[in-house]
Amino acid sequence: MPRMDHRSQLLKGVLDMCLLSIINEEPSYGYEMASKLSERGLDLVSEGSIYPTLSRMQRSDLIEGYFVEADGSGPPRKYYRIASEGKKRLEVWKKEWSALSKGVNQVVKGVARDRSDK
Repeated sequence: MPRMDHRSQLLKGVLDMCLLSIINEEPSYGYEMASKLSERGLDLVSEGSIYPTLSRMQRSDLIEGYFVEADGSGPPRKYYRIASEGKKRLEVWKKEWSALSKGVNQVVKGVARDRSDK
């Protein structure tokens, strides 16, 4: 039976939120986003997995793509900026992530939820 990399499976579920968070900070291009994710501890993300996600997010009107001429020679680079719908979705996802991660941490640590914390 092939070994499943659980980290990459978990990351697939939150990659949209992570990319939106980075783009929300400042417009970025694919390689730059992969580098930022790696710098922040998500070194499993390759450019190859980012671009299909960015395309899907653009089709969903969460982000907008635009081209910037390269300094010197080379083709223009495609940058992405967050759209108003993306800002709204990011806020919802951040709240959901906070609740989910808190619950998962409590389960993993064997801690019962404080019922007054609903």
